Amino acid sequence: MSEWTIDYPVYSLDRHLQLPAGTTLTDEDLHALISSSGADYQKKYSLMQVGTVRNDILNFLSQPPGNAVFSNEKELAEVIELMEQVQLARPKLDSVEYFKKYDPYTYRHILMVFAYSTLLTRDLVPNYQARIREVATSPLHDFGKICVPLEILTKASPLTRDERKNLEHHAMAGYLLLCYYSQNVRHVAARVARDHHERRTGSGYPRGINQNDRMVEIVAVCDIYDALTSTRPYRPVSFDNRSALEEITMMAERNEVSWEVVQALVAHNRKGKPRFTECSVSLDKRGVTPPNNLYGIFAA
Repeated sequence: MSEWTIDYPVYSLDRHLQLPAGTTLTDEDLHALISSSGADYQKKYSLMQVGTVRNDILNFLSQPPGNAVFSNEKELAEVIELMEQVQLARPKLDSVEYFKKYDPYTYRHILMVFAYSTLLTRDLVPNYQARIREVATSPLHDFGKICVPLEILTKASPLTRDERKNLEHHAMAGYLLLCYYSQNVRHVAARVARDHHERRTGSGYPRGINQNDRMVEIVAVCDIYDALTSTRPYRPVSFDNRSALEEITMMAERNEVSWEVVQALVAHNRKGKPRFTECSVSLDKRGVTPPNNLYGIFAA
């Protein structure tokens, strides 16, 4: 990781301060943080069996646009079977329940990205064990949002620039916490949490790297797709499905995300469900931005 300064504190869910704001981390410091964990987080439990997670996922997928993406019942059953293989340590499961209680938008988003990422991983990752390993990363991509104040996560008016910076802190916070709980600086879920807002062109955050990891890109595209097609505190009306796919297609045109991942997503939005390798992505632009969309608009 080389050297990195965090501008905001990193807390665990029980509000234990792991790293104060202003901490400059080196690789040695990160290893020391991991070593400081005295708890055993090796015992894992099924995410799909936590509370109402399974029923909530099925309910969310029965609504647009999930019902179109998952209109093939056999495909849906295979995706649910893959998702049922995912087991997580208790602190990671607790974060899902935290968002369900305090931030329903993020809770729904986590589960939708989990489902969409599982579907695309099924297409793009041939090896079954690799699929399971990589699918388990997607419900943790926003883990670091436990470090972001709820008043920022749920704010309906434009964020200030400082609030936006605090929100972006979730990527590095998620990486550090998942390294801590996994006791592994190379854990794939930690990498996905850190890098899912990075872009191939180096135009993302937090590090501005040229991102080309396949699993990170799958989660990144699914993250964007669900964010666009869902209502949010800052946008009461979602993008319609065509407009959302056009936005993501434009990102591929700018080489910010992989064409192959975009093809896979578009293929599942087609009635005939063609193989993604045979799916032609339209470059026509007829979509519109929804009214009262405050994303990217900062308060004075």
